[in-house]
Amino acid sequence: MPFPRQAGILLHPTSLPGRYGIGEIGPEAHRWLAHLNAMSQKLWQVLPMGPTGYADSPYQTLSTFAGNTMLISFDSLREDSLLREEDLQDFPTFPEEHVEYGPVLLARSKILHKVAQSFGRRASPAFKAAWMQFCEEESKWLEDYTLFAALKKEHGSSPWIHWPQPLRRREPTALTAARKKHSAEIKHSKILQFLFFRQWNSLREDARKRGISLIGDIPIFVAHDSADVWCHPELFFLDAKGNPTVIAGVPPDYFSATGQRWGNPLYRWDIHEKDGFSWWIDRLRSTFRLYDIVRIDHFRGFESYWEIPAQESTAIHGRWMKGPGRKLFDAAHRALGPLPILAEDLGVITPEVDALRDELGFPGMRILQFAFGDDPQPESFRPESYPSNCAVYTGTHDNDTTVGWYRSEPGKDSTRNADQIAREQHNVRSYLSSDGSQIHWDLIRLALRSHANTAIYPLQDVLGLGSTARMNIPGREQGNWSWRFRWDQLSPDIEQHLHRMTWEAGRA
Repeated sequence: MPFPRQAGILLHPTSLPGRYGIGEIGPEAHRWLAHLNAMSQKLWQVLPMGPTGYADSPYQTLSTFAGNTMLISFDSLREDSLLREEDLQDFPTFPEEHVEYGPVLLARSKILHKVAQSFGRRASPAFKAAWMQFCEEESKWLEDYTLFAALKKEHGSSPWIHWPQPLRRREPTALTAARKKHSAEIKHSKILQFLFFRQWNSLREDARKRGISLIGDIPIFVAHDSADVWCHPELFFLDAKGNPTVIAGVPPDYFSATGQRWGNPLYRWDIHEKDGFSWWIDRLRSTFRLYDIVRIDHFRGFESYWEIPAQESTAIHGRWMKGPGRKLFDAAHRALGPLPILAEDLGVITPEVDALRDELGFPGMRILQFAFGDDPQPESFRPESYPSNCAVYTGTHDNDTTVGWYRSEPGKDSTRNADQIAREQHNVRSYLSSDGSQIHWDLIRLALRSHANTAIYPLQDVLGLGSTARMNIPGREQGNWSWRFRWDQLSPDIEQHLHRMTWEAGRA
């Protein structure tokens, strides 16, 4: 599905400013929409919005259907009379520039527990009726997820494969007893899910009124320690104890000399196909209710995916296996209609992957940071080669910031040596006729003026920030996803400059 000629910014809500330790989806997010308008940006891209688990990664969530309740806005709760100022009087002070996940999540959990506990007293009749309707409409995933969350809490957050066997195997009598035992916790979890989706829907409606489209993101694979795998083990390659026998990842690439061993269980695509891909259709239906466009991470895995034996410590000794191809998307189209999907088609891409993407009409991705190095085909990432039906990025959440990339040092979160970095710097300066002093604006301008219908850049690049503002370093298990910005960094001069560039490129 070709998209209009537009531009936008990649910014995960965790990175928004605010005084409660992490970005929220309330007033600060609505304020962000106003700033996007001021900059003539028509797109806001976010990362996956599910409840995070291991290492706080939005790409390893506890459910593909649930929302991350840590993003619930305290200010919005106060406006709805569900939270009082005195409830926050002992809330700790946290840094503005980054998220201290452990202490922040602990402090916020205490506040949200109070909100859920007092919901029956403080919520209006209309609010309660809306909550009951939500529980009924979303019961297909909500019942399983809230029980899963309660059981994880009971077992000290340990993975479900370490639970007692009757719970691990979802024996009906054990599940019935657990629902009764944890009824209060399950109810509280349902309340928080309702509040998350209520606030998100308000934000999406505001975006729609402003003419801004939201781009969501779902990873192709789900986390092993998730309600999805616990509830549907038959859909994945697992052994009798529930452990994966083969796992997902990618072979050695730009980011890692040993590849990336993601650890996600792989799908039994034959079982999905026999069931008409119903789980995937439910997943896409749920996602399209939240976003106008959905980016599917690692699209190439639908054509062929890298299968790694679970006992391997790296991704080197894997093999390519065939995915479901277009059969899945044909089934989804029949059930859901046109699919506004953006295909993340980076990495080891073959003609077969290109053909699948083009047959489906999905825009692919081009990364400007990949256009000037020693890659065998860097020209495919240069603007003169772009088809209109694609999305160009200066970089993604996995890349260094553009300033950090340009100033790279060998051995510091880069697989390039000193000579490669020097050649890359020379190539980009020569191509742009630039001295590199404003490299972030150079690449943003290049993206905006390209033939690509969609141009996206991380806010870090708009602000001209270095590597300390990087969102994620693939393969690093800790210390990612924590960057936040301050409103004073987004100066009027920056906003006016991006507004002018966007208009000049015909994207406003």
